[in-house]
Amino acid sequence: MSYSQQKILDAWFKPLPLEEYCDLVKDNIPENIPKTDSCPKDYRLGRLDIACGPLVRFLASHENNSNNYRGSIMIVVRNIDDGIDVPTLQFVIGPSVSDGTKEHSIAEEAPIDSKVIYKEQNFTFIRYSFMFQLKEFEQRVRYSIDGDFKPHFQFFLPSSLKSMNVMSYSCNGFSLAVETESFKSGGDQIYADSVKNSSTELAKWLKHKHLHAYEKSTPEMVESLNDFYLNHYIKWFGKGYWEGINGKTIQAAYPIALSTIPQINIFDDHDIIDGYGSYKDITMRQDIFKTLGQRAFFYYMLFQHHTHPDEPTEPESSWIMGKKPGPYINQLSRSVFAKLGRNIGFLGMDNRTERTKKQVVMPETYDAIFNRLEDEVSKSESAGKPLKHLYVLLGVPICYPRMVFLERLASSPLARPLKFLARHGVIARGLVNEFDGEIELLDDMEDHWCSHHHKKERNALMKRLIAFGHEHSIRITILSGDVHLCCISRFRDDSGRKSYKSPENDPSFIINLISSAIVNVAPPDGMAKFLSYRAKEHIFESFIKEDMVPLFELEPASNKKRATNMFMNKRNYADLVPVENISTEYKSERFGVDTANKYFVPGAVDGPSLSITYDENKHESSKTNGKIGYPFDEDGILATLHVEVDHSDVSSKTGDYDFVVPSLKLSD
Repeated sequence: MSYSQQKILDAWFKPLPLEEYCDLVKDNIPENIPKTDSCPKDYRLGRLDIACGPLVRFLASHENNSNNYRGSIMIVVRNIDDGIDVPTLQFVIGPSVSDGTKEHSIAEEAPIDSKVIYKEQNFTFIRYSFMFQLKEFEQRVRYSIDGDFKPHFQFFLPSSLKSMNVMSYSCNGFSLAVETESFKSGGDQIYADSVKNSSTELAKWLKHKHLHAYEKSTPEMVESLNDFYLNHYIKWFGKGYWEGINGKTIQAAYPIALSTIPQINIFDDHDIIDGYGSYKDITMRQDIFKTLGQRAFFYYMLFQHHTHPDEPTEPESSWIMGKKPGPYINQLSRSVFAKLGRNIGFLGMDNRTERTKKQVVMPETYDAIFNRLEDEVSKSESAGKPLKHLYVLLGVPICYPRMVFLERLASSPLARPLKFLARHGVIARGLVNEFDGEIELLDDMEDHWCSHHHKKERNALMKRLIAFGHEHSIRITILSGDVHLCCISRFRDDSGRKSYKSPENDPSFIINLISSAIVNVAPPDGMAKFLSYRAKEHIFESFIKEDMVPLFELEPASNKKRATNMFMNKRNYADLVPVENISTEYKSERFGVDTANKYFVPGAVDGPSLSITYDENKHESSKTNGKIGYPFDEDGILATLHVEVDHSDVSSKTGDYDFVVPSLKLSD
């Protein structure tokens, strides 16, 4: 047994050194960051200079009637000699906790494949693919690289009999002009808006371009974009370092999180540049703008999916490929499907590769996605592991207050004089964007599913999701981000009191859990108030309405009443935990021993949850944005929003708000 393997065994049941990580965060508060040469250096691992990684990616589980768990680990090594062998990665797998009976099952395993997938400048990208077998108990996987081991080189596998706990978040980065502060972060997104300043060639083009520019991309432009995206990912994913106009930050815990929490990702506009895909077609078809999208897609695939875009897609079964290339990014879209353990499916929809001002996803791609879902339902039922929940990840909320009146105002003839003056510097240039000369926030509004351009497509998608869930008795939950605040919206039955459907029996009941931003700054209180004013009842179709959940009666971790109760404008993240994974002690403390015939009202986690009766719930359901309760069942999901209490506190204390998502039980 090697020295590193013995170290792993000696530390097997030791928890992560969280105090050490907290000290690391405190050491990197803004005032401690050097004014020059600010980015942390590579770290040494055996004979290797690690520029980025390890990054752990989750791919699939419970495939083809098996109890498998697949994923990959990637490292980016600086200055590795061409003649050197691929550094070894070794796994040790065993029980996650000690009960005196399973210690004998600790065993060594090797990756199923190790290969160099890409080289650029002096960086070498090495991917290690792995597949393990799930057992009836939770397992811990520790790993060493080139004979070296660190405490955070580990992750966990769920029991084969259960589904996974999941963390959902978005906006893991900063907009270009944000004042930076120190926060503990973990996530899968990157903000690349600074490409317009950091890429010298792009900055020169933007400075002199006309609204409708016809210049072709040059080798110098491509090289400049490559250099930006490559090094931007290296700094953020590898060091937690980001620098903007008004400051810089080191999120020291972020690279640690990436090495111990398996990721499953989709991308959005900021992975490319703000608003990409939602500008005018004549703007998006400019050769340089298309090149920008192509290069951003390339590095998104490398860093977030451990995949070279030119690799064959057929061997990787988690992809749901588009049928034809996107109009501006000349690539097939890549949505992902995975089972998150035994009874939960996950669909991450690529809403960016095919996006235009008037389209989010091509019709042929929707068909491919729903064909895949039907196939997965059939396989799961045949394996005796039927899907009970489906999480659908959409970058932008699909159920949210409408902004169509602002959208129309910003694009109306009334705005033309203001746009003309702003373009010529007579009034604030920041009023319009430099890409197509439109009002700056118009691309954000037209990105939304409820934009007048996308409303028809949005309604068609929701009808298909509701019908799919109804046909297969699967509860759909939509996960979104983007908007820099958190809330929960919902679709639900509105057939009236005479034919009232309780939430657990309502196939149209779908929540949109919106968690944003985990790192970027939140909007002012005025935005939360404005959105509350706009949070009106919307009739989706006959007997189905849309409204908001009044979740935030209290400030986080406080008894102080809030002025608005539907939108929380503070940093946040969410998790979704199957009820079967919650400890008996916590269940009894939060929901009581007897949960029958009770409906638990979503709200702050502060002692026992408020419950109401069936008749009270029926009454609340008649109201728009009513305080509706939800039954607690063993097949349900407990969704929790964790909201930052004090942005100046590096310990990142949160106040929590939970929502019980019942499974779907169709009545005969």
